Amino acid sequence: MRSHKRVLAAAAAVVLAALITSGCGKSKSVEAAKPAATEAGAAGQPLVQVVIAEARSVAAAVQVTGSFVAKEMSDVAPQAAGRVIETPVDVGAFVQKGQVIAKLEDRDAQLRLDQAVAAEQQAAASVRQSQSRIGLVANQQFDPATVPEVLSAKAAADSAMAQAKQAEADAQRYENLIKTGDVSRTAYEKARTQADTALAQANSARQQYEATLNAARQSYQGVMTAQASLSGSSTQVAIARKALDDTVIRAPFSGYVSARPVAAGQYVALTNKIATVLRITPIKLELQAPEANAAQMKISVPVEARVPGYPDRKFTGTVTAINPAVDPTSRTFTAIAEFPNSDLTLKPGMFATARILLPGSTTGVFVPQKAVITDASTNSSQVFFIRDGRSRVAVVQLGPKEGDQIQILTGITAGMTIAMDHLQDLFDGQTVKVAGAGNAAKPAGNGN
Repeated sequence: MRSHKRVLAAAAAVVLAALITSGCGKSKSVEAAKPAATEAGAAGQPLVQVVIAEARSVAAAVQVTGSFVAKEMSDVAPQAAGRVIETPVDVGAFVQKGQVIAKLEDRDAQLRLDQAVAAEQQAAASVRQSQSRIGLVANQQFDPATVPEVLSAKAAADSAMAQAKQAEADAQRYENLIKTGDVSRTAYEKARTQADTALAQANSARQQYEATLNAARQSYQGVMTAQASLSGSSTQVAIARKALDDTVIRAPFSGYVSARPVAAGQYVALTNKIATVLRITPIKLELQAPEANAAQMKISVPVEARVPGYPDRKFTGTVTAINPAVDPTSRTFTAIAEFPNSDLTLKPGMFATARILLPGSTTGVFVPQKAVITDASTNSSQVFFIRDGRSRVAVVQLGPKEGDQIQILTGITAGMTIAMDHLQDLFDGQTVKVAGAGNAAKPAGNGN
């Protein structure tokens, strides 16, 4: 009986020891799990360095967009229809003003020119012949009194008139002598007859002179007619020569060939395009500016432009023209800026974001450049700001850089707390821990 009690007591002691051991092990396991859980919670809250978005005074500017266009663009068309026989330039080639772009077949035009030249030569010969008839030489002023036939007729008329005057004087003298009885009436009548005959001859010579003079004038009219014919022939030569010149198509100004849709052997009409020539030095940027900035927009104000193809390069130009009309639909107006483009980096059709620097100043928001994430594939930028212990994403529009700072045009405001690191690990709404939270509200300085 006593032995049975010892057995029961020993069994009870073993069970109690087992329960105590089990209880102690469980307690240690729970205690060990607590630090692990705490460490896991800390790992879910990244420790983020932050900076305060700073407000600075900057030059007033308006952010706009636009596209580059050529300073001048010409779709070169032929001035004559024909078959293309040569295209000495290709797309991308630089051509000087007057350089040959294409040639058309010119055989017919050359034959017409030869025919016109022959007609001109014949007309010139007719002029010379007409001039020689009246003794007129080239570039001499016409005077009908100097024509040889006229001079001869005038001399004959003058001689006849002198003889008539002499005969009349003799007749008068004989008439006076009759009164004194010194001559017979027969002698007087003979003298009178001679005087009348000389006068008639003088009148005839005078008429002959006038007829010769009129004939000389008519001959000069023939010269003028021949000269008019020569002038018409010369005009036909000029027309034929132009038709021949029109078979050669030349560049209207110096620039680059952006298109050349024709090839040798192709027949082209007056409406066909031979080539497109662009002048891109300088190049123009057409910008759409808000109506609110119309009063500030001035000719010659600076413009800074950026294009996606050269994200790290800034191009500088000036406003050269402002459209006075505002689009009633978009409430914008067009401003034209010119850029030197001496290295031909900018191409017509490129999209650009630009800042038009206006008179005066305004307030800009700046953050360190390393606080900005830019996606090159979408050309978009974003920052993370911290609010209520969580990270929030903001899509921003970037402005100019100042040292290691960059201006934020839209997306955030001054005084916001901006994340500086762990940017690739953050997401919108993530719980974060701010390093030096007590300093987070202090201004970050200019970052220089």
